[in-house]
Amino acid sequence: MTELFDVTLGPEDRPMTRSELTEAMRTADVLVPNLRDRIDTGLIAQAGPNLRLIANYGAGVDHIDVATCRERGILVSNTPGVVTDDTADMTMALILAVTRRIPEGLAMMQSDRFEGWSPGVLLGGRIAGRRLGILGMGRIGQAVARRANAFGMQVHYHNRRRLREETEQELSATYWESLDQMVARMDVLSINCPHTPSTYHLMNARRLKLMKPGAVIVNTSRGEVIDENALARMLKAGDLAGAGLDVYDHDGSAATELRSLSNVVLLPHMGSATREGRAEMGEKVIINIKTFADGHRPPDQVFPAML
Repeated sequence: MTELFDVTLGPEDRPMTRSELTEAMRTADVLVPNLRDRIDTGLIAQAGPNLRLIANYGAGVDHIDVATCRERGILVSNTPGVVTDDTADMTMALILAVTRRIPEGLAMMQSDRFEGWSPGVLLGGRIAGRRLGILGMGRIGQAVARRANAFGMQVHYHNRRRLREETEQELSATYWESLDQMVARMDVLSINCPHTPSTYHLMNARRLKLMKPGAVIVNTSRGEVIDENALARMLKAGDLAGAGLDVYDHDGSAATELRSLSNVVLLPHMGSATREGRAEMGEKVIINIKTFADGHRPPDQVFPAML
């Protein structure tokens, strides 16, 4: 970026303060935030006349008020697709970690409590043959489906729009129009939908209670999709078999309770954390900015209707 443009870089890898973001938006032609930088209506109102593009470093844009940006004539772009495989890999890793009790085995070894093999120690469950329900069948959901097929899982999904018949056949995926009916019958539920007003706490207390007591829930999408407090209560009560989470609600209060549970695997939002993925995200940001600077629409422009 510094070779192509006049760039002001943040001094370190941390979220920008509100005052720093305000100053950047007043003076810049292009702003490059990431998901930790909340670009709300109040901040957009203070944007300078030269700000015409917010080139987000990341695929999710729920931290940016895209509709208000559009009203102000500010384009928004993102970096879709580049973290699809990385996030899908992490989804399968969490499914295996929870069902096969991998963290418990690791803790046993690290605390020197392993006393030799025994047929009844740390028994987990086989994932082949289990029903996997995918909530959100976009790029990442479909990548999860392909991996799940390789593991012998039965793939089911609920999505805002049903996939084309040939895509369903390719993925060996069964569509459920009713989310309630799907979650009640799944052994594993994978959350792969974005956070929007319509998906906030989509997995609320009522819907979580529909799940089978032996079911597992995994979330590598956005924490706001699950009511974490309700999830914590059900896991503590034994009403769910386990959970694997890489994302959390903004306040993070329930995560504190979840840490103490042996049937929960918690990761620090590392689903997209590969060197290759980060480099490709940066390349997409640069392409979006360069295309815009050359007088064309950024290839990854985000529109409010897409959310």
